Amino acid sequence: MTDLTALFTDLVRLETRLYNVLDTRLKAEHDLPLGQFEFLRFIESHGTARVFDLARAMAITVGATSKAVDRLESAGRVRRTANPHDRRSSLVALTPAGEHALAAASPTVESELNTWVGSVLPAGVLEQLGTSLSMLRQRAEADSRTDRREVFKT
Repeated sequence: MTDLTALFTDLVRLETRLYNVLDTRLKAEHDLPLGQFEFLRFIESHGTARVFDLARAMAITVGATSKAVDRLESAGRVRRTANPHDRRSSLVALTPAGEHALAAASPTVESELNTWVGSVLPAGVLEQLGTSLSMLRQRAEADSRTDRREVFKT
């Protein structure tokens, strides 16, 4: 039987180490922290996003998300516009500079992930791992206990 605590420890330590190596390389080569890269990817895939949507997707607080968006806006990578459907919120969209930063950084991320994951596991195992992690993530996202309580205060 699989030791789930050991599996959890391996998963967390792997995530931490991968995050560190990706973050370090993105900062050095693109002046873009990994957290900001993740925000840019989310916004690009959705066209625009509310701070609340970003917070929920990243599983962090609205306050932390707002500060991150402030940093991206200060760097000229995103812009906020009034939300025509809700005056209390704004919509965040990529600027051309944000699109450029994301396009430049994406191959770097893919290269690192290939080094640390893609080159280690055979394609079939990667496919199975991707499916399994997606199932676990969906399960976790469906349960409110996995969210930061502040995320839903708006």
